Amino acid sequence: MAPILAARALTRVLDGTVPVTLVDGIDLDIEEGSLVAITGPSGSGKSSLLYLLGLLDVPTRGEVAVAGRPTAALDEEARAAFRLSMLGFVFQFHFLLPEFSALENVMLPMRALGRLSETAARAEAAALLDQLGLADHRLKTPDKLSGGQRQRVAIARALANRPRVILADEPTGNLDTASTQQVLAIFRQLVREHATTVVMVTHDSGLAAAADRRVHVVDGRIAA
Repeated sequence: MAPILAARALTRVLDGTVPVTLVDGIDLDIEEGSLVAITGPSGSGKSSLLYLLGLLDVPTRGEVAVAGRPTAALDEEARAAFRLSMLGFVFQFHFLLPEFSALENVMLPMRALGRLSETAARAEAAALLDQLGLADHRLKTPDKLSGGQRQRVAIARALANRPRVILADEPTGNLDTASTQQVLAIFRQLVREHATTVVMVTHDSGLAAAADRRVHVVDGRIAA
């Protein structure tokens, strides 16, 4: 069976007077239903790699295939549709819309994809928040939530369209130890119970050690 994510000769170079290579010829297969940590020193290219895997950036050379489908020939509209249906994203900063409730924030990707009616989307968003321990916080705006609660809302939003892959960039970077453990438990549950693939960039050695696999990046290349 094809890997859920496959990178071949993946390269990203920033043009300029002195070109900067962020990702340098990476080959990488990520199997479905695995929890993968991407680690490396600051500036090593790990976040750049994650954005390429998540189709948030376009490689200079090489390609990413998602669920066996090549993506190099997709235009931006097709890439956006692919991201919306297949991929979910969690970032260090939750990026919740401050004027919307937790429930409304989770509904945003569903509305964008348009698969569900408004009533069905509301019910699905409520169920996701309930599963993440936020049943009593559905109608609260982000400023009424703790940091850990906001990040759980962001995870619920990432899960809104039931993606096969979650890509997380320093998802616990602003969280305390207890909230970090909650996020890790959620990721492991997604992998174990739903065969969701989770790929996370992290500086947290404990978080990386809890992953099924660790990919260490140095100077834009896989070092280990």
